[in-house]
Amino acid sequence: MNIKNSMSKNYFDIIRPGINSTYQDNGRDNLYHIGIPFSGAMDNRNFLIANKLVNNNLNSPVVEFAYQGPHIKYFGEKINIAISGDVIFSIKKKDNEIDGKCYQSYPIESGDEINIISTNKSVYGYLSIGGEIDIKYQWNSCSTNTKANIGANDGKRFKEGQKIYLKKINPNQNLKKINYLNTKIENIRVINATNFDYFSKDGKRLFYEKEFTISKLSDRMGMRLEGLKIENIVNTNIKSEGLIKGVIQVPADGNPIIMLSDHGTIGGYPKIGVVVSADYDKLVQIVPGTKIKFEEVQLSEAENLYKLYNMETNNILSQIK
Repeated sequence: MNIKNSMSKNYFDIIRPGINSTYQDNGRDNLYHIGIPFSGAMDNRNFLIANKLVNNNLNSPVVEFAYQGPHIKYFGEKINIAISGDVIFSIKKKDNEIDGKCYQSYPIESGDEINIISTNKSVYGYLSIGGEIDIKYQWNSCSTNTKANIGANDGKRFKEGQKIYLKKINPNQNLKKINYLNTKIENIRVINATNFDYFSKDGKRLFYEKEFTISKLSDRMGMRLEGLKIENIVNTNIKSEGLIKGVIQVPADGNPIIMLSDHGTIGGYPKIGVVVSADYDKLVQIVPGTKIKFEEVQLSEAENLYKLYNMETNNILSQIK
């Protein structure tokens, strides 16, 4: 994707770009005050696992894709790749084609093709490459925000005919794998947000007791929900305030919107809740059309859940050897 290094001897040709394929790392911190969102990999745990499988630094750029990934062909010295998530893919070699398995690394040689066919009852998957990808960083991150044209590849999705150039290949090419199962959730835990009392008693009850359906109008910026209208008894518009990842706004139509990784940094709709950080990875993997419910927790419980999430993530990473 970096057009400046056309002489690099190690690169992937993009035969098919896939759907919303972008470069992502762990995002940009401390830039909300100048209107730059966090961005970064939607599913942080799968992002970390993908990098560990190919002996990368845990914050190395990966290729994130939604629903369908890229079909790429490699030219260069031997290199390892891995795919995390719940993903169907194949690797075509000179003499045969194999069905790939997630959560294990594969050796790739010049002429091999990787065809990431689709995610399986999930949204996002991750392709890691054992080495350093030659891409541009902005504000200490390569993460691509296509709404704002920020990040690697001029802030755009992959296109057919582009190349993924490598600056270097990891010398450690030991193959790794882990037995990991992506668990699903339907109850999303939230804490009450700053404008919770803007909503009627029935509106609050509805928010926690009724199901909402994830709309097809969802992307890296936000997840729109459809269901019974949540009644606002104060004002459906407020002075614009700062937003954070996972906050749930309710516009005038009464249907909640969950702010995701590429969300705007300010918003003028009342906020009814905030998804706990421990549930965010699983939330973003729920496919449109699925029904979800919200479950209220207190701030102290949310903090403990996040500590547990981090402990579990570190334990998983420690098992990859």
